[in-house]
Amino acid sequence: MDNTIGLVAVILSLGFPLGAMYTYYCVRKLRSQERLAAMARGVEIPMEPELSQGARSRRWGILLVSGSVGYMAAMAIVAHFAEPDAWTAAAFGIIPFAVGVGFFVDWTLIRRDAQVSS
Repeated sequence: MDNTIGLVAVILSLGFPLGAMYTYYCVRKLRSQERLAAMARGVEIPMEPELSQGARSRRWGILLVSGSVGYMAAMAIVAHFAEPDAWTAAAFGIIPFAVGVGFFVDWTLIRRDAQVSS
């Protein structure tokens, strides 16, 4: 039974990222085919503006910080009402929180450099 749990853990830990990458690839391929078909019919398709590096950093900062705060809050609620050892799990929310704060710092530095250069 212990070997089965380990096998399932390995399969899931490798399967989810592979599934996500395959889904991303299929969606990109479908969008490209859709755009090519529309261009072949002569439909004018506006180009989607590419996000700047600062906008991407800000987006990832918001997502990581809010996700980690939500995760830590969920573990705090579990620790308060059900399992006191869940505080250990809540501590792992500090990792994405720190990465999100790093993205906010990156966004601030990019914005400051843009203001200095202009």
